Amino acid sequence: MGFLASLLAGIFPMLFFAWILYWLDRYEKEPLPLLGGVFSWGVVVAAGGAFFVNTVLGVGIYALTSSEAAANLTVGSFVAPVVEESLKGLAVLLVFWIFHNEFDSILDGIIYGGIVALGFAATENAYYIYTYGFLENGWGGLLQLIFIRVILVGWQHPFYTAFIGMGVALARLNRNVLLKVGAPIVGWWAAVFAHSLHNTVATLIPGLVGLVLGTILDWSGWLGLLVVIAWAAHREKTWIKAHLAAEVEAGTITPAQYHIASSAWRQMAARLQSLFNASYRPTKRFYQACGELALKKHQYEKFGEERGNSKIISKLQNELGKLSPKAG
Repeated sequence: MGFLASLLAGIFPMLFFAWILYWLDRYEKEPLPLLGGVFSWGVVVAAGGAFFVNTVLGVGIYALTSSEAAANLTVGSFVAPVVEESLKGLAVLLVFWIFHNEFDSILDGIIYGGIVALGFAATENAYYIYTYGFLENGWGGLLQLIFIRVILVGWQHPFYTAFIGMGVALARLNRNVLLKVGAPIVGWWAAVFAHSLHNTVATLIPGLVGLVLGTILDWSGWLGLLVVIAWAAHREKTWIKAHLAAEVEAGTITPAQYHIASSAWRQMAARLQSLFNASYRPTKRFYQACGELALKKHQYEKFGEERGNSKIISKLQNELGKLSPKAG
Protein backbone atom coordinates (compact mmCIF):
# COMPACT_ATOMS: atom_id res chain seq x y z
CA MET A 1 0.00 0.00 0.00
CA GLY A 2 2.85 2.37 0.83
CA PHE A 3 4.50 1.70 -2.52
CA LEU A 4 1.29 2.46 -4.42
CA ALA A 5 0.72 5.65 -2.41
CA SER A 6 4.31 6.74 -3.12
CA LEU A 7 3.91 6.02 -6.81
CA LEU A 8 0.69 8.03 -7.05
CA ALA A 9 2.14 10.87 -4.98
CA GLY A 10 5.16 10.97 -7.26
CA ILE A 11 3.35 10.88 -10.60
CA PHE A 12 0.05 12.76 -10.28
CA PRO A 13 1.34 16.06 -8.89
CA MET A 14 3.92 16.18 -11.69
CA LEU A 15 1.19 15.54 -14.25
CA PHE A 16 -0.71 18.47 -12.73
CA PHE A 17 2.41 20.65 -12.95
CA ALA A 18 2.79 19.54 -16.58
CA TRP A 19 -0.79 20.68 -17.22
CA ILE A 20 0.13 24.09 -15.74
CA LEU A 21 3.02 24.37 -18.19
CA TYR A 22 0.72 23.30 -21.02
CA TRP A 23 -1.78 25.99 -19.97
CA LEU A 24 0.95 28.66 -19.91
CA ASP A 25 1.62 27.94 -23.60
CA ARG A 26 -1.29 30.20 -24.53
CA TYR A 27 -1.22 30.79 -28.29
CA GLU A 28 0.31 27.81 -30.07
CA LYS A 29 0.15 24.70 -27.94
CA GLU A 30 2.50 21.80 -28.58
CA PRO A 31 1.01 18.44 -29.68
CA LEU A 32 -0.14 16.39 -26.71
CA PRO A 33 1.33 13.11 -28.09
CA LEU A 34 4.73 14.78 -28.34
CA LEU A 35 4.47 16.21 -24.84
CA GLY A 36 3.42 12.79 -23.59
CA GLY A 37 6.45 11.32 -25.31
CA VAL A 38 8.93 13.67 -23.66
CA PHE A 39 7.22 13.20 -20.26
CA SER A 40 7.57 9.43 -20.68
CA TRP A 41 11.21 9.89 -21.68
CA GLY A 42 11.75 11.67 -18.39
CA VAL A 43 9.93 8.95 -16.43
CA VAL A 44 11.73 5.98 -17.98
CA VAL A 45 14.87 6.87 -19.93
CA ALA A 46 16.20 9.90 -18.07
CA ALA A 47 15.28 8.71 -14.57
CA GLY A 48 16.24 5.08 -15.17
CA GLY A 49 19.51 5.93 -16.90
CA ALA A 50 20.46 8.49 -14.26
CA PHE A 51 19.73 6.08 -11.41
CA PHE A 52 21.97 3.44 -12.99
CA VAL A 53 24.89 5.78 -13.81
CA ASN A 54 24.71 7.69 -10.51
CA THR A 55 24.62 4.44 -8.54
CA VAL A 56 27.55 2.85 -10.39
CA LEU A 57 29.72 5.96 -10.15
CA GLY A 58 28.74 6.48 -6.51
CA VAL A 59 29.83 2.94 -5.66
CA GLY A 60 33.07 3.48 -7.56
CA ILE A 61 33.84 6.74 -5.74
CA TYR A 62 33.11 5.12 -2.38
CA ALA A 63 35.43 2.22 -3.26
CA LEU A 64 38.22 4.68 -4.05
CA THR A 65 37.74 7.01 -1.07
CA SER A 66 36.17 4.76 1.58
CA SER A 67 34.16 7.85 2.50
CA GLU A 68 30.39 7.94 2.25
CA ALA A 69 30.42 11.73 2.69
CA ALA A 70 32.86 12.17 -0.20
CA ALA A 71 30.81 9.87 -2.42
CA ASN A 72 27.56 11.69 -1.61
CA LEU A 73 29.10 15.13 -2.21
CA THR A 74 30.78 14.10 -5.47
CA VAL A 75 27.71 12.40 -6.89
CA GLY A 76 25.31 15.10 -5.71
CA SER A 77 27.35 18.12 -6.74
CA PHE A 78 29.15 16.89 -9.86
CA VAL A 79 27.95 13.55 -11.22
CA ALA A 80 24.16 13.75 -10.87
CA PRO A 81 23.72 17.26 -12.34
CA VAL A 82 25.78 16.37 -15.43
CA VAL A 83 24.18 12.96 -15.96
CA GLU A 84 20.58 14.00 -15.27
CA GLU A 85 20.60 17.24 -17.25
CA SER A 86 22.30 15.50 -20.17
CA LEU A 87 19.69 12.73 -20.27
CA LYS A 88 16.79 15.18 -19.93
CA GLY A 89 18.33 17.54 -22.46
CA LEU A 90 18.66 14.73 -24.98
CA ALA A 91 14.85 14.59 -25.22
CA VAL A 92 14.76 18.32 -26.06
CA LEU A 93 17.41 17.79 -28.75
CA LEU A 94 15.47 14.88 -30.24
CA VAL A 95 12.35 17.03 -30.52
CA PHE A 96 14.46 19.71 -32.21
CA TRP A 97 16.02 17.25 -34.66
CA ILE A 98 13.03 15.04 -35.48
CA PHE A 99 10.10 17.46 -35.04
CA HIS A 100 11.86 20.59 -36.22
CA ASN A 101 8.65 22.27 -37.39
CA GLU A 102 7.13 22.01 -33.90
CA PHE A 103 10.01 23.96 -32.35
CA ASP A 104 8.86 27.53 -33.03
CA SER A 105 9.84 29.78 -30.12
CA ILE A 106 11.67 30.27 -26.81
CA LEU A 107 8.46 29.27 -25.07
CA ASP A 108 8.43 25.93 -26.90
CA GLY A 109 11.93 25.22 -25.60
CA ILE A 110 10.83 25.97 -22.03
CA ILE A 111 7.75 23.76 -22.41
CA TYR A 112 9.64 20.74 -23.77
CA GLY A 113 12.45 21.13 -21.23
CA GLY A 114 9.98 21.55 -18.37
CA ILE A 115 7.78 18.61 -19.36
CA VAL A 116 10.65 16.11 -19.69
CA ALA A 117 11.97 17.36 -16.33
CA LEU A 118 8.58 16.78 -14.70
CA GLY A 119 8.57 13.22 -16.01
CA PHE A 120 12.01 12.72 -14.45
CA ALA A 121 10.77 14.28 -11.20
CA ALA A 122 7.76 11.94 -11.11
CA THR A 123 10.00 8.88 -10.94
CA GLU A 124 12.56 10.47 -8.62
CA ASN A 125 9.86 11.72 -6.24
CA ALA A 126 8.16 8.34 -6.09
CA TYR A 127 11.50 6.73 -5.25
CA TYR A 128 12.36 9.27 -2.53
CA ILE A 129 8.89 9.26 -1.01
CA TYR A 130 8.86 5.47 -0.75
CA THR A 131 12.51 4.82 0.18
CA TYR A 132 13.26 7.73 2.51
CA GLY A 133 9.71 8.46 3.59
CA PHE A 134 7.56 5.35 3.94
CA LEU A 135 10.25 2.70 4.49
CA GLU A 136 12.13 4.76 7.09
CA ASN A 137 9.27 6.48 8.95
CA GLY A 138 6.00 4.94 7.81
CA TRP A 139 3.01 7.03 6.78
CA GLY A 140 4.23 10.07 8.66
CA GLY A 141 7.50 9.96 6.76
CA LEU A 142 5.62 9.49 3.50
CA LEU A 143 3.53 12.62 4.11
CA GLN A 144 6.62 14.59 5.10
CA LEU A 145 8.47 13.61 1.91
CA ILE A 146 5.42 14.45 -0.19
CA PHE A 147 5.41 17.94 1.30
CA ILE A 148 9.14 18.40 0.67
CA ARG A 149 9.36 16.84 -2.79
CA VAL A 150 6.09 18.19 -4.22
CA ILE A 151 5.34 21.48 -2.44
CA LEU A 152 8.77 22.80 -1.47
CA VAL A 153 11.00 21.65 -4.34
CA GLY A 154 8.49 20.30 -6.84
CA TRP A 155 9.48 22.83 -9.52
CA GLN A 156 13.24 22.35 -9.20
CA HIS A 157 13.78 20.05 -12.20
CA PRO A 158 11.68 22.10 -14.68
CA PHE A 159 13.65 25.18 -13.64
CA TYR A 160 16.97 23.47 -14.36
CA THR A 161 16.09 21.85 -17.68
CA ALA A 162 14.26 24.91 -19.00
CA PHE A 163 17.72 26.42 -19.53
CA ILE A 164 18.50 23.65 -22.02
CA GLY A 165 15.21 24.25 -23.80
CA MET A 166 15.93 27.96 -24.05
CA GLY A 167 19.41 27.26 -25.36
CA VAL A 168 18.15 24.94 -28.08
CA ALA A 169 15.38 27.41 -28.97
CA LEU A 170 17.90 30.26 -29.33
CA ALA A 171 19.92 28.06 -31.69
CA ARG A 172 16.74 27.26 -33.62
CA LEU A 173 15.75 30.90 -34.00
CA ASN A 174 19.08 32.42 -35.02
CA ARG A 175 21.34 32.24 -38.06
CA ASN A 176 24.46 33.26 -36.16
CA VAL A 177 26.83 30.27 -36.06
CA LEU A 178 28.16 31.16 -32.61
CA LEU A 179 24.63 31.21 -31.19
CA LYS A 180 23.67 28.00 -32.97
CA VAL A 181 26.62 26.18 -31.43
CA GLY A 182 27.05 28.08 -28.20
CA ALA A 183 23.47 28.64 -26.98
CA PRO A 184 22.68 24.93 -26.32
CA ILE A 185 26.03 24.51 -24.55
CA VAL A 186 25.44 27.59 -22.37
CA GLY A 187 21.89 26.38 -21.66
CA TRP A 188 23.20 22.95 -20.63
CA TRP A 189 25.87 24.53 -18.44
CA ALA A 190 23.30 26.79 -16.74
CA ALA A 191 21.07 23.77 -16.05
CA VAL A 192 23.96 21.78 -14.59
CA PHE A 193 25.12 24.75 -12.48
CA ALA A 194 21.65 25.44 -11.02
CA HIS A 195 21.17 21.72 -10.34
CA SER A 196 24.61 21.42 -8.75
CA LEU A 197 24.02 24.48 -6.56
CA HIS A 198 20.81 22.98 -5.18
CA ASN A 199 22.42 19.60 -4.50
CA THR A 200 25.52 21.15 -2.92
CA VAL A 201 23.45 23.23 -0.52
CA ALA A 202 21.37 20.15 0.41
CA THR A 203 24.54 18.08 1.02
CA LEU A 204 26.70 20.61 2.86
CA ILE A 205 23.89 22.21 4.90
CA PRO A 206 21.65 19.34 6.06
CA GLY A 207 18.47 19.75 8.03
CA LEU A 208 15.97 22.59 8.11
CA VAL A 209 18.42 25.37 7.20
CA GLY A 210 19.57 23.59 4.05
CA LEU A 211 15.98 22.78 3.11
CA VAL A 212 14.95 26.43 3.49
CA LEU A 213 17.92 27.68 1.46
CA GLY A 214 17.28 25.10 -1.27
CA THR A 215 13.60 26.02 -1.40
CA ILE A 216 14.43 29.73 -1.69
CA LEU A 217 16.89 29.02 -4.51
CA ASP A 218 14.45 26.81 -6.43
CA TRP A 219 11.43 29.07 -6.05
CA SER A 220 13.43 32.21 -6.86
CA GLY A 221 14.59 30.52 -10.04
CA TRP A 222 11.11 29.32 -10.95
CA LEU A 223 9.54 32.73 -10.36
CA GLY A 224 12.25 34.26 -12.53
CA LEU A 225 11.45 31.69 -15.20
CA LEU A 226 7.78 32.69 -15.04
CA VAL A 227 8.85 36.21 -15.99
CA VAL A 228 10.67 34.77 -19.02
CA ILE A 229 7.56 32.74 -19.92
CA ALA A 230 5.40 35.89 -19.72
CA TRP A 231 7.86 37.74 -21.98
CA ALA A 232 7.96 34.86 -24.48
CA ALA A 233 4.15 34.67 -24.56
CA HIS A 234 3.97 38.41 -25.18
CA ARG A 235 6.36 38.03 -28.13
CA GLU A 236 4.13 35.32 -29.60
CA LYS A 237 1.13 37.63 -29.17
CA THR A 238 3.01 40.37 -31.05
CA TRP A 239 3.76 37.99 -33.92
CA ILE A 240 0.13 36.85 -34.04
CA LYS A 241 -1.18 40.42 -34.26
CA ALA A 242 1.36 41.31 -36.95
CA HIS A 243 1.00 38.25 -39.17
CA LEU A 244 -2.75 37.62 -38.90
CA ALA A 245 -3.62 41.17 -39.94
CA ALA A 246 -2.89 40.16 -43.55
CA GLU A 247 -5.25 37.17 -43.17
CA VAL A 248 -8.09 39.55 -42.30
CA GLU A 249 -7.40 41.56 -45.44
CA ALA A 250 -7.29 38.34 -47.48
CA GLY A 251 -10.63 37.21 -46.01
CA THR A 252 -9.14 34.08 -44.41
CA ILE A 253 -10.40 35.13 -40.98
CA THR A 254 -12.85 37.82 -39.87
CA PRO A 255 -11.95 40.97 -37.91
CA ALA A 256 -13.82 39.55 -34.90
CA GLN A 257 -11.81 36.31 -35.08
CA TYR A 258 -8.59 38.34 -35.37
CA HIS A 259 -9.61 40.24 -32.21
CA ILE A 260 -10.11 36.94 -30.37
CA ALA A 261 -6.94 35.30 -31.75
CA SER A 262 -4.87 38.25 -30.46
CA SER A 263 -5.80 37.58 -26.83
CA ALA A 264 -5.29 34.39 -24.83
CA TRP A 265 -8.15 35.32 -22.49
CA ARG A 266 -10.56 36.04 -25.34
CA GLN A 267 -9.57 32.72 -26.92
CA MET A 268 -10.38 30.93 -23.67
CA ALA A 269 -13.75 32.70 -23.47
CA ALA A 270 -14.52 31.74 -27.09
CA ARG A 271 -13.73 28.09 -26.38
CA LEU A 272 -15.91 28.09 -23.27
CA GLN A 273 -18.78 29.70 -25.18
CA SER A 274 -18.41 27.14 -27.98
CA LEU A 275 -19.19 24.37 -25.49
CA PHE A 276 -22.80 25.55 -25.51
CA ASN A 277 -23.28 25.65 -29.28
CA ALA A 278 -21.59 22.38 -30.30
CA SER A 279 -18.66 24.11 -32.02
CA TYR A 280 -15.92 23.44 -29.47
CA ARG A 281 -13.66 21.27 -31.62
CA PRO A 282 -13.58 23.54 -34.71
CA THR A 283 -13.20 26.61 -32.48
CA LYS A 284 -10.32 25.09 -30.54
CA ARG A 285 -8.56 23.96 -33.71
CA PHE A 286 -9.22 27.29 -35.44
CA TYR A 287 -7.40 29.38 -32.84
CA GLN A 288 -4.63 26.80 -32.52
CA ALA A 289 -4.14 27.02 -36.29
CA CYS A 290 -4.10 30.83 -36.04
CA GLY A 291 -1.14 30.59 -33.69
CA GLU A 292 0.61 28.02 -35.85
CA LEU A 293 0.14 30.15 -38.96
CA ALA A 294 1.45 33.33 -37.31
CA LEU A 295 4.57 31.62 -35.98
CA LYS A 296 5.21 29.86 -39.28
CA LYS A 297 4.86 33.16 -41.17
CA HIS A 298 7.34 34.69 -38.73
CA GLN A 299 9.80 31.88 -39.45
CA TYR A 300 9.30 32.27 -43.19
CA GLU A 301 9.96 36.00 -42.88
CA LYS A 302 13.13 35.33 -40.89
CA PHE A 303 14.53 32.14 -42.47
CA GLY A 304 12.82 31.79 -45.83
CA GLU A 305 11.72 28.42 -47.13
CA GLU A 306 13.65 26.37 -44.58
CA ARG A 307 11.80 23.02 -44.27
CA GLY A 308 8.75 23.61 -46.43
CA ASN A 309 7.52 26.73 -44.64
CA SER A 310 5.52 28.03 -47.61
CA LYS A 311 3.65 24.74 -48.02
CA ILE A 312 2.83 24.65 -44.32
CA ILE A 313 1.61 28.26 -44.47
CA SER A 314 -0.61 27.52 -47.47
CA LYS A 315 -2.03 24.42 -45.79
CA LEU A 316 -2.83 26.36 -42.61
CA GLN A 317 -4.46 29.19 -44.58
CA ASN A 318 -6.69 26.68 -46.38
CA GLU A 319 -7.58 25.03 -43.08
CA LEU A 320 -8.47 28.36 -41.50
CA GLY A 321 -10.64 29.26 -44.47
CA LYS A 322 -12.66 26.06 -43.98
CA LEU A 323 -12.86 26.39 -40.18
CA SER A 324 -13.68 30.10 -40.08
CA PRO A 325 -17.48 29.73 -40.66
CA LYS A 326 -17.66 27.07 -37.92
CA ALA A 327 -15.50 28.80 -35.32
CA GLY A 328 -16.78 31.07 -32.61
